[in-house]
Amino acid sequence: DPEVTARLVALVDEIGLPTLADLWATRPAASLPGALYRLYLVREWIRTDPSAVSREYAAGVRVAEPSHAVAGAEPPGPEEVQRVADEILRGAFTGDFALALERAAAFCHVVVAGRAELARRSTDLGRAGRLQQLARALTACAARWRAGTLD
Repeated sequence: DPEVTARLVALVDEIGLPTLADLWATRPAASLPGALYRLYLVREWIRTDPSAVSREYAAGVRVAEPSHAVAGAEPPGPEEVQRVADEILRGAFTGDFALALERAAAFCHVVVAGRAELARRSTDLGRAGRLQQLARALTACAARWRAGTLD
């Protein structure tokens, strides 16, 4: 039902990320609630500062071309990255859940590559490391979902 899907995508807009965090943030990354929380977290991170995210994404496209192809943010402007964030979350509820997780992970990998590229001119590598961990967790969730072991 497209109406229900739209409500699920906008859930955090209604209840806030702290409420969702209270429910799911402490769950293991490799669990269904942990995976869903991380998908919402990626969406909120992108929506919080789409200009910075699109800049980092654009800087990483050349370095992480295969991940860029999976993520599907083309061209990587602020509006496009917000649209992709919603598409990824929508895909978790209407399409292949593992593919939604892989798209989110790929998006994170491109931004990590972009942050590393931009960090050559700055000292901010800590955020890239945390985002890399998130991407790995999403990839592991996708594999577990396909194997039928994501609880």
